[in-house]
Amino acid sequence: MEKISSWEQEQEWLEQVKEKLKSGIANLEPEVGRLKEQATDIRKRFWEEVTVNTSTQEDFEESFFTITQQDAVLSERERSHARKLQQWKNMKRLLPSPYFGRIDFHEDGQIPEELVYIGVSSFVDTDGLSFVVYDWRTPIASLYYDYPPGKAAFDTPGGRISGTMSLKRQYQIRNGQLQHLFDANVTIGDELLQQVLGKGADAQMKSIVATIQAEQNAIIRNDNSQMLIVQGAAGSGKTSAALQRVAYLLYKHRERLSADQIVLFSPNPMFNSYVSTVLPELGEENMQQTTFQEYLETWLSPEFRLEDPFDQIEYVLTGEQDRGYGSRLQAVEYKASEAFLRALQGYSQWLKQEGMLFNDICFRDRVLISGEQIKTRLYSYDPSIRLPNRVTLVQKWLLEELARLQKEEQGASWVQEEMNYLDNEQYAKVYGMLHREKGVFDFAEKYLRLQEMLVHKRELDESDFDYAEREEELLGEMIVKEQFRPLRRGIKRFTFIDMSGLYRQLFTDERAYREMTGEAELPELWPEICAQTKEKLSGQELFYEDSTPYLYLKELIEGVRTNTQVRHIFVDEGQDYSMFQYEFLKKLFPRARMTVLGDFGQAIFTQATNLSGESSPLVQLYGEAETAQYQLVRSYRSTYEIVEFTKPLLPGGEAIVPFERRGRKPVLTKLESHEMKAERIVKDLATLQAEGYTSIAVITKTAAESIEAYKKLTAGGAAELRLITKNTPTFEKGVQVIPAYLAKGVEFDAVLIYDTSTQTYQRENERKLFYTACTRAMHVLQLYTTGEWTPFIREVDPALYELAER
Repeated sequence: MEKISSWEQEQEWLEQVKEKLKSGIANLEPEVGRLKEQATDIRKRFWEEVTVNTSTQEDFEESFFTITQQDAVLSERERSHARKLQQWKNMKRLLPSPYFGRIDFHEDGQIPEELVYIGVSSFVDTDGLSFVVYDWRTPIASLYYDYPPGKAAFDTPGGRISGTMSLKRQYQIRNGQLQHLFDANVTIGDELLQQVLGKGADAQMKSIVATIQAEQNAIIRNDNSQMLIVQGAAGSGKTSAALQRVAYLLYKHRERLSADQIVLFSPNPMFNSYVSTVLPELGEENMQQTTFQEYLETWLSPEFRLEDPFDQIEYVLTGEQDRGYGSRLQAVEYKASEAFLRALQGYSQWLKQEGMLFNDICFRDRVLISGEQIKTRLYSYDPSIRLPNRVTLVQKWLLEELARLQKEEQGASWVQEEMNYLDNEQYAKVYGMLHREKGVFDFAEKYLRLQEMLVHKRELDESDFDYAEREEELLGEMIVKEQFRPLRRGIKRFTFIDMSGLYRQLFTDERAYREMTGEAELPELWPEICAQTKEKLSGQELFYEDSTPYLYLKELIEGVRTNTQVRHIFVDEGQDYSMFQYEFLKKLFPRARMTVLGDFGQAIFTQATNLSGESSPLVQLYGEAETAQYQLVRSYRSTYEIVEFTKPLLPGGEAIVPFERRGRKPVLTKLESHEMKAERIVKDLATLQAEGYTSIAVITKTAAESIEAYKKLTAGGAAELRLITKNTPTFEKGVQVIPAYLAKGVEFDAVLIYDTSTQTYQRENERKLFYTACTRAMHVLQLYTTGEWTPFIREVDPALYELAER
């Protein structure tokens, strides 16, 4: 391609690319339609084209070959249609903005310099060989993100290619029109990033491929490590980089990796909505998205009612006056610790020798197999056999015993009584079984004899006498088999193990706990913790801090349920997960690589895990050699003024680097009463909306405070407020009233902290929650109080904020 240097040449080239795209779209449309019609037609006429004949072995083979051949034709048409349709969609996606970047690269030893235009997907010229636009995920496109002009290199499947980059240029193209271009000396020119970050917040996260930074690109393209740990400041682009990483993996490994083999664990259901459009924007299907709580519910409900993490943190934040508050906090911390993890592992070893508990297997108010019999059977096996393997042997024995007992039960008097209440359908089923045994296949005869039998029930003529005894035997077998079905199903699900009793057994007393687990150190308030846990179990409930340990113990005993199809796990807000949960995820997905994103500065849950550093327990999951750690310290979300204000709120916050996007200082407003505060917030909301801000959050400390704020602001005249709860399914624009712990991971144009008084934020364990609330703001941060300011603000230099007039 001839060198393009001037604005006019760039405009001319853009028009050429658009024309090529329009031509490609026009040429593909009829082909896409034709392939779709062909596939639909073949599917409709599939059996018309196939003759099925199974009279002889040769006929059967010919029929099988014909069906296979027709299926292959249909599959080929469907694949062709899907491929062409994807090409058509990619060109349609490119048309409004064909590319966002360009590099001019001269490969060492080659004569021509290549002009590489980079966009959200690739576009090849009509010759089928020349790239008009390169997908941002191609190896050569990494130069755009990783190097300034000068010496540069990139890796390909065939080896490393070195050369010289003479130009790096960035574009803003909207609706097919070239609006700006910048020649950059760094990864992404500040001009483009300023414009992107200066926009308002959206209801959904957007793709960042045009503004990926070098440190983010390293995360996206890491294809070697089993574990990626990304520790990043608030607004540093952790989640965005992770989603681009998913897109990159799907692109690079498209022949062997599909979207349903990737799972994202999100902090809450609303967050799933917030990130749901990123991958479709890039032409990829969404990966599976869930929360860890949803997974717990899958395995532990309806046996238990589970507390969720939001109810747990609500208690931590509001239950200070509760008599058992201190012991509950110690329980939350201990049950998420490595010490408790070791304790359960030790407990499972102790159970190999003694202490297993089993439920009686009962039928019609009778004990068929007692728990003691099951226990005796378990401990009769070789002690060297692993506990889960012995449990499996017990399961097999129980099923055999149940089959024997089921046969014995057929002669019981209750079976005869049940026969008297069978309906015609059940009789018909047995009649069919009986005559199939005797080789009676004539439908007409079978139908007539069945009708006679249904009319007369047991009044059979002489010719049926030979069948009467067998018929009764089959009826009895059918009745007992149906009654025993729940028992068989329960044994297959390990319900013969008294799991609730085994977990309860851990909380008997200190001496027993130490003996069973081998752990010497216990929380100071252990007796109270035991009482709380057992009380909850008695009501068929589990605290959130008990759910994962309970499930972990269950699998130590029953064996691990694994999913070998999933290849990549992404955990967002990873600092809020316990080591139990990470251990569990690794066992559940043994073939998956894991990417963990988090910020220990936002570790608002008591069971928080330190992500980074050699001491991080996460490094031990896959080993140091298989772990890559990344530290993102530059914050892009908030203005320079907001970042400078929030840095002192956090120990170690001085390491955070603000992006140079200027705005107004945070505003602190002190009022004399709660009524005046509500009135002022309503007024400020109206002002912000008039200024054009469309995404605004009134952030409270707790859900209870959110309800209070919502009622007061609505009564004060605030229009179209939306109260966000843990069950809110979608993230939308407008004015939201939301607890701080539900706002994690999302951002707003403006944030109003509802109450910043010392009564609300005082304890040290609330510091990170307050920091999290403040760092949701992109452009405007306003704080309110009716009393003394929280001590966290009193630590901030007054030059970093403004005091509003009353």
